Order: sequence, then structure tokens, then C-alpha cells
Amino acid sequence: MNIHLYKHDLPDELDLGTSIAIDTETMGLNLGRDRLCLVQISAGDGQAHLVQIAAEMQPCPNLKALLADKEVEKLFHFARFDLAMLKHHIGPVNGAVFCTKIASKLCRTYTDRHSLSELCRELLGQEISKQQQSSDWGAEELTQAQQKYAAGDVLYLHQLRDKLGAMLTRADRLAMAQACFAFLATRTDLDMAGFETLDIFHH
Repeated sequence: MNIHLYKHDLPDELDLGTSIAIDTETMGLNLGRDRLCLVQISAGDGQAHLVQIAAEMQPCPNLKALLADKEVEKLFHFARFDLAMLKHHIGPVNGAVFCTKIASKLCRTYTDRHSLSELCRELLGQEISKQQQSSDWGAEELTQAQQKYAAGDVLYLHQLRDKLGAMLTRADRLAMAQACFAFLATRTDLDMAGFETLDIFHH
């Protein structure tokens, strides 16, 4: 594992290819109240690139361009929250999306455990620590433990996509999953418009 920490933006010459794993760390789970503190990205090559976001938001042109690139696939675990945070604080997120949590719920119907740590344990034989999940991500300097935790949230998503993709295909639910992924853009727009807790499809 190699971790690279940057302040406010990705470096100019960084090439992450056509498929990236993304996660975010925030001050809480309320879209309107809690700020974005950290964006983690990996190309699936064992390296994690962490971008600290300042309390007073600064332009992040390289990060913004990467998120907006339609040719770059974006992998998430619980994409609904991360997409909304990125759209709200950074800018549009374009390109194909794969959410490992949605994929897991569609193909691992034999369990109700769909956390990232559970997926890594079962599908990859990899243990990841969630000890720093509730730590202060708005701190000016992140600890080594925080950086390692944040990196762990993106380092394995490419492998999980491949495993879950095969399971979805086996269950004949890949097309269904892709339709769910496509709907995430609308779902996050609803969240940002104040419909986060209202099921508009309910009677």
C-alpha cells in the first residue's frame, strides 16, 4: 500500500487511467450541514491518492475535471452518499458508475451484511479496519491511522467490482444492477433537493 496525501487538489500530471475507485470522508452524514473533508482515489494499483479539502472551499480544478470526465468509470461503496457530497462540493460526476453496496445487495441475497469490511473479508480474504471511521476528518493534519483507514476504503474496490460483477452475471442481474447505477444520478439529485428521507414511489 502506497499513500499519497495532497492539499486541496490532485497534482497536475497524475494519470489515473480509465477506472477509479472513489470514497469521501466528511464531518457527518447530513448533506446540507456537514462539509466534505477528504476525497480518496485509487486506480486499483495498490496506491491511494488522498485529497484534503480545506474548510473554506478552494478550487480543485484537477479533481473536478477527473470527476466530470465521461470516459472514466467511477467505483464506489455506497455511491449514493459519495456522489451527492461530490456533486454538492466539487462539481458534476460523469461516466459509468459501479456501486459495490448495491451490487452486493442484488447478488448476495443469502446475507444482510453488505459493508465494505464484510465484502473484503468474504470475497477477497482481506481484513480492513474501520476503527477510524468516526474520527475528526476536519483536522488540519491527518494521522497515519486516518490515512491508512481512508486508503483502505478505495484500494479494494476494483477487485470487488470484478467479483461482484461475476456474481451478478451468474444471477442474471447485471442489467438490473446497471439500471440501478444509472438511476443514482437522479437519486442523488432528489437527495440534494430535500427528498432524502421521502420515498416518492411509496403509495
